Amino acid sequence: MTKKLLNIASLAVAATACVHVKNAAGEPLYADAERKLPVRIHLHGPGSDIASVVEGRQTARSLKRMQDNDGKVTAATPEERRAETADDLAALTVRFENFTYGEDETLTGEALFRAAYADPGLGFITRQVARFFGDWGNFNGASSNA
Repeated sequence: MTKKLLNIASLAVAATACVHVKNAAGEPLYADAERKLPVRIHLHGPGSDIASVVEGRQTARSLKRMQDNDGKVTAATPEERRAETADDLAALTVRFENFTYGEDETLTGEALFRAAYADPGLGFITRQVARFFGDWGNFNGASSNA
């Protein structure tokens, strides 16, 4: 009798997943009064090629900052951190669902995503998205619906 082994490939995470955005009070947001249109952000998964690119950029930024400061570990300024986080999350975002940002209708794609994530007044959204992305469990096979 042979043992049945786990095919570890069956545990691979999904390529994308979405986070249902909550307001600053932690309540799920909807675009309509009937609560049928959830406000969601679709993201590339942590195992994706774009996630690898973003991780490489983060490492390069840290090394450059260290090099620029005589080998000392130096934190980014709040402004740099906000801009870097906005850049990273914009690259990881597939699309916004049931919402947009601002009045400038010419903003689309990464420029639109970056503007929203860089807005300090919407930091609660940026934090939600970063936290969601950081948990590989959010990208399990059942969660993929981007």
